[in-house]
Amino acid sequence: MANVTLNVTDAKGQATGTVDAPAEVFGISHEDIMAHVPLVHQVVIAQLAAARQGTHAVKNRAKVSGGGKKPWKQKGTGRARQGSTRAPQWVHGGVVHGPVPRKYDQRTPKKMKAAALRYVLSDRANAGHVAVVDFGIGDTPSTKTAVAALTPLTGNKFTTVVLSRDNVNEWLSVRNIPTVHPIFADQLNTYDVVTAQYVVFSKEGFEAFVEAKCEPKATKEA
Repeated sequence: MANVTLNVTDAKGQATGTVDAPAEVFGISHEDIMAHVPLVHQVVIAQLAAARQGTHAVKNRAKVSGGGKKPWKQKGTGRARQGSTRAPQWVHGGVVHGPVPRKYDQRTPKKMKAAALRYVLSDRANAGHVAVVDFGIGDTPSTKTAVAALTPLTGNKFTTVVLSRDNVNEWLSVRNIPTVHPIFADQLNTYDVVTAQYVVFSKEGFEAFVEAKCEPKATKEA
């Protein structure tokens, strides 16, 4: 399987060259991607579930205040018997079968998450929506420079920008752009690719991502 070629652009959106992207991450065929849509869906749902706090709670009849006294005697009133004013059928009574604190975590093996990320990155690459940008930002952050570099590529569509941990000024430059979601290369995940129309790597971010995701090929000893 041959490597995929990605375009590299400069701070003005002009093409300056290309980089080779590993085919096992960016070059999966459309047919193979479509066959694994359920896998991607499962990983995204698990990620959203893990983000839920699960701190919701209601008070049952044991936790609401009051209700210690029987509202009226058991017999002789002509009304239905009642043991407490905090029973569920009463106003201000406890809630029956309400939500209680719980965890929504789903078990998702690492290999599933890694595979789902490869499929969605390949899907974006097949559509021509993956690029590498040399932002050209120096010692001072500049949102104007970042916008000028991204607009020719993405057309103000929602974009996930992948940076390395050293791209501090690049992060500061793109974080205020409404259509950009910045993320570090070691944090890139399936959800942030699925929800973005474009995935743009900084040069350093691309190198860091490929280095982390692709195992070096073993060389045969003579």
